Amino acid sequence: MSPLLDVRELVVRYGTATAVDGVSFHVDSGETVGLTGPSGCGKSSTAAAVLQLRRPDSGEIVFGGTELTSLSRRALRAVRPRIQPVFQDPYGSLSPRRRIRDQVAEPMRAQGRWSAATGPGRVAELLSLVGLDDTSGGRLPHELSGGQCQRAGIARALASDPELLILDEPVSALDPSLRAGVLNLLLELQETRGLAYLFICHDMAVVRHFSDRVLTMHAGVLTTS
Repeated sequence: MSPLLDVRELVVRYGTATAVDGVSFHVDSGETVGLTGPSGCGKSSTAAAVLQLRRPDSGEIVFGGTELTSLSRRALRAVRPRIQPVFQDPYGSLSPRRRIRDQVAEPMRAQGRWSAATGPGRVAELLSLVGLDDTSGGRLPHELSGGQCQRAGIARALASDPELLILDEPVSALDPSLRAGVLNLLLELQETRGLAYLFICHDMAVVRHFSDRVLTMHAGVLTTS
């Protein structure tokens, strides 16, 4: 069986600096692959390339049998819902002026999947799935804790019905007391929904505990795989 995500000889440059230098790895359906290494090693640049937020300078990114780097913008829009990010800063990834339930609904509206009859119920279902109630859905991000905001970010990612989540330092901005709760939530979602994760984290102990396989980067290259 082919992997869900297959990254081949990925290169990402910023001017004359090479952030990612010939990186290759794969993620199978339902698997968690941890990507760790020191700050500046190329982890987030790898994530940005997989998400096609930054087109790589060379290499291939094959998702579900489709090579992403050669797709037109229109064709890429059809694939993007299947790969969703969860970012490090739970407050920065949400609009400060929009209520949580509206932000969870946003992907469905943008993808043309919103229905006035079923949409609100779907949003309530997603909020419940990540441990938030309707009261939380009616609040603004600054009225929630960091852990609650990160759960809202996960709910918004799930609104696209993805197959792969790119988790870029998803718990590093949270208090230690909240980290375990978010990680346990992600494990539960993976078990019930069959999600695959690319889990980016600088904390090796967390990566080893959470991941099925661990990749280590240094200066833009994989040193272990």
